[in-house]
Order: sequence, then C-alpha cells, then structure tokens
Amino acid sequence: MPAPPPAPLRHFAINADDVPRARAFYEQVFGWTFTPWGPPGFYQTRSVGEGRLGALQGRRDIAGQRMPGMEITFGVDDIEATVAAIEANGGKIVMPTFHIETVGHLVFFQDTEGNVAGAMQYESAQW
Repeated sequence: MPAPPPAPLRHFAINADDVPRARAFYEQVFGWTFTPWGPPGFYQTRSVGEGRLGALQGRRDIAGQRMPGMEITFGVDDIEATVAAIEANGGKIVMPTFHIETVGHLVFFQDTEGNVAGAMQYESAQW
C-alpha cells in the first residue's frame, strides 16, 4: 500500500474549564478574534494563520479520556482510507466517523502512544 500524501495540521481546539476567561486571555495576549459557532460556548477563530482554524470550547471527554488543554485535527483526503491506515498501524478508533454538516467527516483516534487526535475529510477549501 503506497504512503498517503502528507496530512496537514488544519485545526486545533483549546479546551477550557472557563471558556469566557480563556477567550479573554487569547484575545488580549494574541489579538485573536472569536466568533460563536455551533453549540453554546463554542467559538471559532480564523486569526491564527492562513489555512488554519482554531476553536475555543468547554473541556470534554472523548472515549472516556479527558481531553488535554489543546487538541489537534489533521486534514485528510480520504477518511475511510485514513481509518484503515490507523487501524492497520496499531491505532484505535475511539469515536467513529461522523458528519458535521457543511464541514466534513471527522473521526477521533488514539495513536500507538495513547494520544487522542482527530482526522477530518473537509467538504470544501473554506475549512
């Protein structure tokens, strides 16, 4: 099986116990701007660099693991091939692929070292 093309880091999330406090911090320290998007307490920022999207959200558990302060998502061309490659190389799918309307298909996985991350097949270049 040939190696897939490099998967760029496309998205990161800042998980916060106090979202308003964290929002104020990143606005004041880095000059980022946040826009409400999705569920209450979820914000996006596009002011972190070209082609990158950031989120600020309440801390949550994925597959029983408390998410750290930061989480990352890789952009992939083919989510099904990526799932197969994760499993074939000793990783584990911890949250099955699901569709985020107008955004794409997202899966969360655990790598061979126990780290949880996401892989997203985006529907358009806007993301």
